[in-house]
Amino acid sequence: MTQVRQSRASMIEATRAKLIAAARKAFAQHGYAQASMDELTAQAGLTRGALYHHFGGKPGLLAAVVAQMDAEMDERLEAVLRAHADPWLGFLAYCRAYLAMAQEAEIRRIVLQDARSVLTGTDQGQQHQQCIAFTTGFLQQLMDQGVIVPASAPALARLLNGCLVEAAFWIAEEGAPPERLEQALQALDLMLQGWKA
Repeated sequence: MTQVRQSRASMIEATRAKLIAAARKAFAQHGYAQASMDELTAQAGLTRGALYHHFGGKPGLLAAVVAQMDAEMDERLEAVLRAHADPWLGFLAYCRAYLAMAQEAEIRRIVLQDARSVLTGTDQGQQHQQCIAFTTGFLQQLMDQGVIVPASAPALARLLNGCLVEAAFWIAEEGAPPERLEQALQALDLMLQGWKA
């Protein structure tokens, strides 16, 4: 019985992975609105019924794609932190790397354009809370080490998150000039100078 359950769980996971991979490719190439559910399910070798069964519909599939991409972005950002021995330089590089991601075509289109217009706050609530929790913990470490001035870590985390997310949306707007990234990085550096102990 246990083997049957494991086999079924593996099949479910494989089906979900196929749909997410096909959707991610379709959303990146055509955008969410133009991506055809029939085409992406056919590309995955599945039916539209499988999509509805596993994700409830196209918005649920987009939420799953965004969750996968958010996890990948988090891994990349945490690697940036680990690559710097100096915690302040690591913190600056982390923030700057997040903004730079806003110009990557796949992130720009799926995470910063389509997800913002399609998904509600509840669709991404858990990811948002995880990001805030991670940032809060990291900022508290910086305060404990005397790197930044003492303040409420949860308040700073929310302010920083809001600033970075809004700047990323601004950088990723349709038709936005590439120099927006440099403008945002300059503004970020100016803001964070006041945090240094």
